[in-house]
Amino acid sequence: MNQNHLILLQAMPIFGATTAATLEFLCSASSEVEVPKGQYFFHENDEAQSMFVLETGEISILKDWQGSDFVLRYLGAGDCFGEMSLVEPGRRSASALAVAHCTALEITAQDLFELYSRDLEQFTLIYMNIARELSRRLRDSDRRYFEMKVEPRHAEQEWTYHSV
Repeated sequence: MNQNHLILLQAMPIFGATTAATLEFLCSASSEVEVPKGQYFFHENDEAQSMFVLETGEISILKDWQGSDFVLRYLGAGDCFGEMSLVEPGRRSASALAVAHCTALEITAQDLFELYSRDLEQFTLIYMNIARELSRRLRDSDRRYFEMKVEPRHAEQEWTYHSV
């Protein structure tokens, strides 16, 4: 087991209050993914069955609008993305582009289902933490939307067009 993976997960809110045994299990069950700068972890509308924990690098989360990609946010080492797919299976709602060389842990729905079979309490705790993270991001989106409505010029500066 990679000790750096364990330290990374311990520092993340999504894995807050989980036991060392749970984190060790997830580290051993997950796979490490390497994505070069300019390549995608996934594209909007791809089938989704996993989340990623960014170890190194930086990504941009992109949303397509009329053939152009717009940056919704940037994420760096220690951030997670794609967790919506663990709550609601389906298609990706946005793309994840490596803006620097990246390494990440990929945790699949199957990995978490195995945790469910082993330790229901820890499984539940992780899903509660995921819900908190999604709620935090929704609040941020609500704030940005409100600012755009109240003061359009200020809010437009936060949204960035990204040519691919």
